[in-house]
Amino acid sequence: MPAPKELDPSTSLAALYGKKVRKLRLRAGWTQRELGEKVHVTHSRIAKIELGTESLPRQLSNALDEVLGADGDLCDLWEHMGYVPPYPAFSRRFVEYEAKAKKMYKFSQLIPGLAQTEEYVRGIFESGAISGEVKSLEEKVSARLARQALLDGPAPPWLWIVLDEGALHRIVGGHGVMRRQLERLLTLAERPRINVQVLLYRDTVPAVMGGSLTLLTLPNRREVLYTEGIRSGGINEEPEDVAKYSALYDRIQANALSPDATAELIRKVMEEQYPCTPSDPI
Repeated sequence: MPAPKELDPSTSLAALYGKKVRKLRLRAGWTQRELGEKVHVTHSRIAKIELGTESLPRQLSNALDEVLGADGDLCDLWEHMGYVPPYPAFSRRFVEYEAKAKKMYKFSQLIPGLAQTEEYVRGIFESGAISGEVKSLEEKVSARLARQALLDGPAPPWLWIVLDEGALHRIVGGHGVMRRQLERLLTLAERPRINVQVLLYRDTVPAVMGGSLTLLTLPNRREVLYTEGIRSGGINEEPEDVAKYSALYDRIQANALSPDATAELIRKVMEEQYPCTPSDPI
């Protein structure tokens, strides 16, 4: 096996960042694949970061800093790297709030980002990709998966998810992808701080049809609302508006199936709509 390419940290901040990541990874005794698994990205992504040839979102940098025990050094260096996040402007502030939140309440027409598998994420972004956007696509996939690292920390946030029933039936990426995505939901629902419920078609609350909403409780107990449509979204921090949507969420949750009934429904959908077959891609 060839020796790792030597980096010259004087050539760029990205090279300096990459050298620090490699040094900390080797000190921990991990391979690139092992580090990638800990922060939910591929080993090839870690390799590119260590070579200083790939940009990375704040969430991924934060995750690397935490698992590598960098004590904020990687976060500080990232601030000077001039990274442009692969998010539309309307959602950037939300992602920053999400990373700090102690409690999250989500209602969605699709599987929400924090619960998505890589295949599901890729299926969503590929469906809207334009020819020549491969690099942008990969950055978007990595950025979304990196957000999930906050669920694996020592003190993860409390997360309540209510899914529109259609999220179980809208096929993203194929039947095999959907089966593994629903398996992921069941696995997450077993965690003590995560609650998953389904709102049946018959119990739909008209006020939330056609979009998604998230309520975040920050460390200072301030609450933030984020609503999103197909190509738009926005943050709302007005207490009166947040209170109205909080009451709406309470209604949604009250109408939804219990967590146990939800798990039973998900298993039924998996068996009937996405049965495991020898032709399923691995």
